[in-house]
Amino acid sequence: CPCVPTEGAMMDNRFATALVIACVLSLISTIYMAASIGTDFWYEYHTLSPAENVSEAGRSIWEEFVSKDADEKTYTDALFRCNGTVGLWRRCITVPKNSHWYSPPETDTTTNCISFSLSDQFVEKYVEPGNHNSGTDLNRTYLWRLQFLLPFVSIGLMCFGALIGLCACACRSLYPAIATGVLHFLAGLCTLGLVGCYVAGIELLHRKLPLPEDVRGEFGWSFCLACVSAPLQFMAAALFIWAARTNRKEFTLLKAYRVA
Repeated sequence: CPCVPTEGAMMDNRFATALVIACVLSLISTIYMAASIGTDFWYEYHTLSPAENVSEAGRSIWEEFVSKDADEKTYTDALFRCNGTVGLWRRCITVPKNSHWYSPPETDTTTNCISFSLSDQFVEKYVEPGNHNSGTDLNRTYLWRLQFLLPFVSIGLMCFGALIGLCACACRSLYPAIATGVLHFLAGLCTLGLVGCYVAGIELLHRKLPLPEDVRGEFGWSFCLACVSAPLQFMAAALFIWAARTNRKEFTLLKAYRVA
């Protein structure tokens, strides 16, 4: 957070308040972004009878789901049938603890999760999911890659902005707060881009693989955290830039008045 004193004079209370609020907003948005990246509830599927579905298919559903060779269609079908959730890094399904074909359905369930590997994040998406001969779907491919890269760029920009703020404190200057504000603005654009890419990617996927009639899909709370983080970053950016520019202008006017 930029320091309170400026060159040759103490900063007005308005600027100090604006900077404190901006720092708090920046901290909250960073926490929200980190939480959204690390959780698996960006999109959720709700199935009417997941336990029965799994029991009918035996162990094959989750065995295919956890397989390293599982393609997009395979694990998406499992998400549909088993109350799946999807994050930026992992996909999860809910299955009965005892899912043998010869066992009756149970109400006691467990959640199995599989992480997307780094290669999975850059894998090509196909025009027909699961069909490698259908050609590359460039729109979905680049949307998937962007939704993986943009959150890290956003957090990196905010951390770099915080570093500049610490340097400003060491220099006892408010001017670098403008750079901090610009970095937070760029971070907000990245977060907004992330949200847009994710929504577009989900919509395009569901056009290729429509939801079954007994399945309902909705965006989860991890996605909502990212949505909230973007306006917080923009507000922090606006406060940083306003405080730095306005204080600099008033300091210049005060200096001219003293000379006069």
